[in-house]
Amino acid sequence: MIKKILLGLLLLVVCLVAVLLWNTIQMKPKEISVEPVEIPETDEAAIERFAAAIRIPTVSHESEADFDSIPFLDFAKFLAQTYPYTDSVLEKRVVNKYSLLYKWEGKNPDLKPVVFMGHMDVVPVAAPQSSLKTEKAPGELKANINSIWDVAPFGGEIKDGFIWGRGAVDDKISVIGNMEAAEKLLREGYKPERTIYFAFGHDEELGGEEGAKIIVDLLKSEKVYPEFVMDEGGIITTNKIPNVTAPVALVGIAEKGFISATLSVDLPGGHSSMPGDDLAIEVLSNAIVKLRQHQPESRLTPPAKEFLLNIGPLMPFAERIVFANLWLFEGLMVKIYEGSSVGNATVRTTTAPTIFNSGYKDNVLPTKAKATVNFRILPGETTDDVVSHIKEVVADDRIVVEKGNFLSEPSPVSPTSNGGFKLIEKSILQIFPEVNVAPYLVVGGTDSRYYNEICENIYRFTPITDPIGFHDINERLSIEDYKKSIVFYYQIIKNAGNLN
Repeated sequence: MIKKILLGLLLLVVCLVAVLLWNTIQMKPKEISVEPVEIPETDEAAIERFAAAIRIPTVSHESEADFDSIPFLDFAKFLAQTYPYTDSVLEKRVVNKYSLLYKWEGKNPDLKPVVFMGHMDVVPVAAPQSSLKTEKAPGELKANINSIWDVAPFGGEIKDGFIWGRGAVDDKISVIGNMEAAEKLLREGYKPERTIYFAFGHDEELGGEEGAKIIVDLLKSEKVYPEFVMDEGGIITTNKIPNVTAPVALVGIAEKGFISATLSVDLPGGHSSMPGDDLAIEVLSNAIVKLRQHQPESRLTPPAKEFLLNIGPLMPFAERIVFANLWLFEGLMVKIYEGSSVGNATVRTTTAPTIFNSGYKDNVLPTKAKATVNFRILPGETTDDVVSHIKEVVADDRIVVEKGNFLSEPSPVSPTSNGGFKLIEKSILQIFPEVNVAPYLVVGGTDSRYYNEICENIYRFTPITDPIGFHDINERLSIEDYKKSIVFYYQIIKNAGNLN
């Protein structure tokens, strides 16, 4: 009897090993036959035009009182003067004072249009902490800000093979890349089969409610329902995926949601020489620690699984066994991803305390404490789920939980089997034949969140390789990347315009 049981177990093991090996052998890279296109020389003046765009400080500030409209008006004027064909041939509308919507009428009105997106605004240039003291004079503060950059942040300097400045990566490359490509096509006499829109928001870094949202409202009122939408998001990477040496073009097919919750407590204060048992700072701090220690459960979402299935064939054989058999190793894969900040953001709704306010004097126990915790939400969960999670984990009636002013639910997952994704994939391979294309989950947020109302096929990709200085000091884009970006936008506009 024991021998039969052991024999049966051995047979099960052999069958399991056979299944694992078969699935692994069957996991092969996608074979897509795409003829690379010839990459023409980029007009050297185009490099200076991009640098000039960076020199216009279209900064989005958190405080509405700090908003400066002049750079945005200057940027619109710059586009009109720099790209005269695009400005005159395409129908241009200024939306909500500062955002721009261009319409390139296609020859066939029966075809759904496509939308190419970008945003004109940039994040502020961070100052070192020592320079944030209020006694600093404005000129001195500006000098301190510039001192932590190797170049002036809005100098648009060209050196060492890069174009430097805030916005070079995020996201004036999308705006200028599309405009350069459109201008070139118009000069060549090109007319698309289907209508093409270029939509450039002015407040993406603040959530896009005054820019992209209003553009979508306008398109919706005109019954414009695009075939597909492409925004910023994914990149080409050569060093961010462990054990993968081949370059991978990441195309976002979904993005996480966003909620910042405010936790506040109001308790008796007093003199610091006689502290009681319930201190406002302590109560709130304990709640924050609980939230960090008991984060939402991790899991593989459909975009994460698609990503793994696409990069699995690029892995060494041993690792490929795991990727090819997620039905068995999903739990292991999730554990591996939890081990890094980037991976953890892919498999769970993240919890990040970002602001803590309390107290005003070192010998006074504050009565109030307030903290902000930011959550980036996985597809399949909601902002209400996050609030319920907070209350359940904190389990303290003394703490008031409130939703922040800006909320964004996770986006739906766009398909990879339709014409839009395949067209983007084809366009990437035409310009970057050495890369592998993989869908993935965007862990940040983009203006494309608003287009879910009018389109089911939304993709997020910027044709640049491992960008430097994203929301950081010394932001810069290589001249080679910039040149290839123009050609990519040129090619995808042509491909999209002729897509039937």
